[in-house]
Amino acid sequence: MTTIYPDIGLVGTGAMGRGIAQIAAQAGSVVHLFDTKPEAAPQARDHILAQWKRQEEKGRLPAGESDRLAQRLRIAAKLEDLAGCQLVVEAVVERLDVKQSLFAQLEQVVAADATLATNTSSLSVTAIGAGLRHPQRLAGYHFFNPVPLMKVVEVIAGLKTDAAVCERLAGYARQMGHTPVRAQDTPGFIVNHAGRGFGTEALRIVSEGVADFATIDRILKDQAGFKLGPFELMDLTALDVSHPVMESIYHQYYEEPRFRPSVITAQRLAGGVVGRKVGEGFYRYVDGVAQVPDEPPVPQVEAIPPVWVSPRASRRAELLQLVKNLGATIETGASPSAQALTIVAPLGFDVTTVAVVERLDPARTVGIDFLIEDAATRRRVLATNPATRTDMRDAAHALFARDGKPVSVIRDSGGFVTQRVLATIINIASDICQQRICSPADLETAVTLGLGYPQGPLAMGDRQGPTNVLEVLFNLQTVYGDPRYRPSPWLRRRGAIGLSLLHDEA
Repeated sequence: MTTIYPDIGLVGTGAMGRGIAQIAAQAGSVVHLFDTKPEAAPQARDHILAQWKRQEEKGRLPAGESDRLAQRLRIAAKLEDLAGCQLVVEAVVERLDVKQSLFAQLEQVVAADATLATNTSSLSVTAIGAGLRHPQRLAGYHFFNPVPLMKVVEVIAGLKTDAAVCERLAGYARQMGHTPVRAQDTPGFIVNHAGRGFGTEALRIVSEGVADFATIDRILKDQAGFKLGPFELMDLTALDVSHPVMESIYHQYYEEPRFRPSVITAQRLAGGVVGRKVGEGFYRYVDGVAQVPDEPPVPQVEAIPPVWVSPRASRRAELLQLVKNLGATIETGASPSAQALTIVAPLGFDVTTVAVVERLDPARTVGIDFLIEDAATRRRVLATNPATRTDMRDAAHALFARDGKPVSVIRDSGGFVTQRVLATIINIASDICQQRICSPADLETAVTLGLGYPQGPLAMGDRQGPTNVLEVLFNLQTVYGDPRYRPSPWLRRRGAIGLSLLHDEA
């Protein structure tokens, strides 16, 4: 097999280093493993060999392939043993001083035309290479854990990186079976930057008392189509990894409000409640299985009152048809009767504000989230306001659960859970395009492969309707007076013509 880099060095043999070494050897390179702990590199080699043996047993590798691949893994006793490598990738601790010191040493060892790459997830590539004599040969090469399964790698150009270096690294990524995406040297690059909206906005929603962890996870999985809820995801990645990234990106962007971390994760990190690996995070784990609280049962209601739907409701025709299909009596007057259950479907606004502005009785008013068409969801979400009567809340819950679709009832806030999280994700992604951190096409690829979202954020924006997303953001700004909901200029300009149609724009 012909490979771009016949010999590569891998410095740091933890989980990331092992994963990179595995796919590099599979791509035809001889991989020289080095770690400052003498026992770590041999242990990494044994771990990789065991992975190949298991793949062989399962028929994923030809018989005898693991022994052939094993010949490509070499142990380097000292940095000087990497002298013949055309590429050296570091995967050491995420500390600027450690990485700077390592590359200064490597520059004394490798050939003048050798490429140096850092697997940093949040540090500046430019800063890492600032003290080098030849910073033009250093680039970011950010893989994701577990490396063999996460098929995307960010190729990051520092301020002085030679473009040809990034071209070769992108080509090598393809040889390893991964998809390269190109990013400018900005905090969080693409994936960790674009991923800020999912967890941080969910944490804000919890902090406002709108819903609990499990309810938010259910809503975002069943209504928006995410594979994992934000709290399940943070338990999987662990807060000792994810919270420092939140803080790093926030501070590197000079306290940009969109990226503001949460005291919830700071407190849990301080208390050691970091996630699945310790048996307790946002959920408790027994034998690795999350102990998720049961959903509240559907209320038993003797009779559903007549239903009046606000003329300003989002997707009003669809909502009226749903209410009809569920067997309710629909009122068609200009205003609801004194007995009617009043349904509103705002975008971004809270139910309380809508009731006051539309001069509705708050005690009989319940909101429903209709940003996404009902047929595309596996859950409906209702919101009460502080004055909503219990009988009206229960009647709405019972009505919208009649066909067996689960219903979550949350407390009033600006926007619903899905509206807030999706609008934040789309807005941050639009700002990435505005800053030209990457191409729109690479943004969509990086997010779908690196974060596992059901769609890229620009495609999400088009599906929900860019003007709807803008309405949510503008109304959230009104409700909260918070600059974190300030719409990106890129989103404002493209709201009327579509987002994902512009993937060819660099």
